[in-house]
Amino acid sequence: MRDDVETERRVRPRRVWRVRLAAGLAVLFAAGTAVRAGGLEAGAFLVPMVSFTPYFALAALAGLGVAVAARSRAAIAVMVAVCACLAWLVVPRAVGGSEVPAGGRPLRVLTANLNGGRGDATVIVDLVRRLNVDVLSIQELTYSARDRLAAAGLEALLPYRMGRADFRGPEGSGLYARHPLRERTGLFQPVGHHMPVAEVSLPGGSAVEVVVVHPVAPVPSTVPEWAAGVAALPPAPASGPPRILAGDFNATLDHAVFRRLLDTGYTDAAASTGQGLNPTWPQGRALPPLVTIDHVLTDARAGAVDVQVFDVPGSDHRALFADLRVK
Repeated sequence: MRDDVETERRVRPRRVWRVRLAAGLAVLFAAGTAVRAGGLEAGAFLVPMVSFTPYFALAALAGLGVAVAARSRAAIAVMVAVCACLAWLVVPRAVGGSEVPAGGRPLRVLTANLNGGRGDATVIVDLVRRLNVDVLSIQELTYSARDRLAAAGLEALLPYRMGRADFRGPEGSGLYARHPLRERTGLFQPVGHHMPVAEVSLPGGSAVEVVVVHPVAPVPSTVPEWAAGVAALPPAPASGPPRILAGDFNATLDHAVFRRLLDTGYTDAAASTGQGLNPTWPQGRALPPLVTIDHVLTDARAGAVDVQVFDVPGSDHRALFADLRVK
């Protein structure tokens, strides 16, 4: 009898500790899920952290396991609700299933951030040639990178171009196309880096409007400017030429300001083809790419049939290719 009492005394603190741990994790995951589901991220900490929602969802499964091991009914109930909510938020981008407009014309789009012009121009041109790209959206285009792209043969493949290069850094952007370009002005007021807009004249007389996207990154000193930059992007149009936004958005599908842009009528090409969890940044560092901040968005008159990502030596971004059909 005395041995049983001693055993119970030793076991009871362990159970209390496990229950408290499970309860603490449940509160933490419930709060994080509320921030993501409610679009409540703000400030220099939460804005970057919400980018990791898919990993947070995996961690929630481990939290559910802790709650089960602790035999805490309250914690189990909370964690089941958390896991269900996060699955509802994350899983669709790995499943896809959006419809592609019937009878649409092919338009193959490639977007690449050159990391201050350091991206390998030969690799970019090889991708353009191999994927039969029609439109190339380039961010962080420097004068030297522009010259290297030309020397590698880009202008023979995509003879039409517009945009603005820079001496160094992230300011420059460019648009290259297989078909004639006509610059569009006054569509929106860019907040961030250079973001050219052009109409691409497709064979047969129709046109598609393409916006090169590159707001600033949400580092502590620029979070307000980043939010303003994404919010300033033009909404999906209901008439006129179909609109495509392609570039480095510095935002993921989990950022509220990016979801509000999608709610105007855009579809994310990667998410619609089940590739929405394929990360594009940071490339070429100690860690593998972790988050998806490069996107191709289409309005309701276009859709993607295939999306792929490719490593670009010298760049901290993967290049994103979208095979679109435009009605």
